[in-house]
Amino acid sequence: MKIAVDIFGGDNSPSALIDGCVDAAKLYDDVEFIFTGDERVITDYMSEKGYGSSRISIIDAPETITCGDQPTVAIKRKKNSSLVKALELVASKEADAFVSAGSTGAVLAGATLIVRRIKGVKRPALAPVMPTVKGPVLLIDCGANVDCKPNYLQQFAVMGSAYMKKVCGIDAPRVGLINNGAEAEKGNELTKSAYKLLENTDINFVGNCEARYTMTGDYDVLVCDGFVGNAVLKCTEGVARSVMSIMKQELMASPITKLGALISKSGFKRVKKRMDYTEYGGAPLLGINGCIIKAHGSSNAKAITSAIGQARSYCIGDVTAAIQSGIEALPECED
Repeated sequence: MKIAVDIFGGDNSPSALIDGCVDAAKLYDDVEFIFTGDERVITDYMSEKGYGSSRISIIDAPETITCGDQPTVAIKRKKNSSLVKALELVASKEADAFVSAGSTGAVLAGATLIVRRIKGVKRPALAPVMPTVKGPVLLIDCGANVDCKPNYLQQFAVMGSAYMKKVCGIDAPRVGLINNGAEAEKGNELTKSAYKLLENTDINFVGNCEARYTMTGDYDVLVCDGFVGNAVLKCTEGVARSVMSIMKQELMASPITKLGALISKSGFKRVKKRMDYTEYGGAPLLGINGCIIKAHGSSNAKAITSAIGQARSYCIGDVTAAIQSGIEALPECED
């Protein structure tokens, strides 16, 4: 399979993108890479690092879309940008997947305008995979759609279920609706209406999920509008970072606690690994007619390698076809 990589997206481009792809090439011998970006810079860096060009081709794209650009305007005006060129490869089926650590807004706009939505999908949704006590959970949506209608959330549930089935191998993913109470009658008009739709959708809907239970591992897919999802994601990241910082401060507070920390060092390393976002790759943009993986803007080489593996699993599982089948099975609803 061929994966198009936006080499000049992200805070650590082009080094992290190139290094991550080279590392991924060692892990996956069935993957070829198409790098898009300033060809001279890419070739100079690869030469400097002693990287070979086996299974790597380059498409020259001297323009770059930054986080300061207005997404839709940039997509239309910067036709020779690394992001646009990579998305065009997916749209034309010259590439099977797209990976970028660039501007989230530009990836969303570009994927929608260039690759386009799966027929019947109302709104594409960003869906990061997050660690929990028992295993990963997919949060959908985490920011692509801050204002939603009930049928959008219904489609998010279908798309999230398809992803977790095909990529994580879960036969009947447990779908929860993030809400301010467990009871069916709780919530605002959006969640109460969405609850009724999800009850009658061919998925394993297990009811409302209060925010305190998002990390317990009792759900495989968590559904919400993008405003709530982004708040949950950012709050979770902040709490995890704060807890780790507090633990470090307290463990270094005295000779006795330092000794305890030394004894428990291997356990703390495992905790850190389980909470490390670089282990999970990026957030798939579900609902687009192709594999789109949006990596974190600060991704290092390890995170990019994980994102490549994620894109590979997405293609092997043919998630796009699974989503299309699930959407087609839903009754027609007004937008």
